[in-house]
Amino acid sequence: MTASEKFTQGLRTFASDIAQGFFVITHNSFALVGLAVMFAVIVMTARPELRQVGELQLFSWLQTRQVAVNGPIGELDAIDRATASNPKDLPKQQAAIAYWLSKKYKVAPEPLSALVAEAYEIGIRTKLDPTLILAVMAVESGFNPFAQSPVGAQGLMQVMTKVHSDKYDSFGGKLAAFDPLTNLRVGVKVLQECITRAGSMEGGLRYYVGAANIEDDGGYAGKVMAEHARLQMVAKGRSMQFTAPQTVTAPATIKSNEGPEKVAMLSNS
Repeated sequence: MTASEKFTQGLRTFASDIAQGFFVITHNSFALVGLAVMFAVIVMTARPELRQVGELQLFSWLQTRQVAVNGPIGELDAIDRATASNPKDLPKQQAAIAYWLSKKYKVAPEPLSALVAEAYEIGIRTKLDPTLILAVMAVESGFNPFAQSPVGAQGLMQVMTKVHSDKYDSFGGKLAAFDPLTNLRVGVKVLQECITRAGSMEGGLRYYVGAANIEDDGGYAGKVMAEHARLQMVAKGRSMQFTAPQTVTAPATIKSNEGPEKVAMLSNS
């Protein structure tokens, strides 16, 4: 065997040894990684608190990596979160009502437009006149979505959140009472139940305000019906004058925590 052949064979042997060593090291490394992962899974299964910490750290790491690669994570645009719409996009009747209510109650027409559109949509589904729904909102809260009464009625429709907390479950919980559209939907459901129980619109309004079992409802039903009539005229294109809205004084009995009915608190029983 010549010197050249010996040198070539030596190189082959050296390369074979390196390749075999690399395979052994890599194989053992993968095995160690596999064992480590298995051990981690067993530990996190036995110790839920460690799993939670691990998940938080992993989520934090992923967020950091995303920011590093894509830049800061932006929030939703304000327009995507706003419960408002352009009144010019509404049908003629709805736009007229939105502008009229905006002037009377000194509320921006854009959020009112969203409420008017929702009232019409939900009115079709529930077979309730949308102008009645809007009249209840007007008298109850003056379209203040953050209104709260002394007895705990909350939001646009002044629903007793504690009594109707189950109705907010599908909306994420009772704090949704201060979301205008959610409060509107829940309030309409309560109003519908009240009218069904009473058998008439005015009787249902008395149930809604918690005056079903007393003679004096503080003028509540009359005020709602009057506002309802005005809104119907506005929807028909009539020019309606208005005076400054007045707060309805609810009957004294509904302020008692022992009464069977309170403002918008018709029970499910």
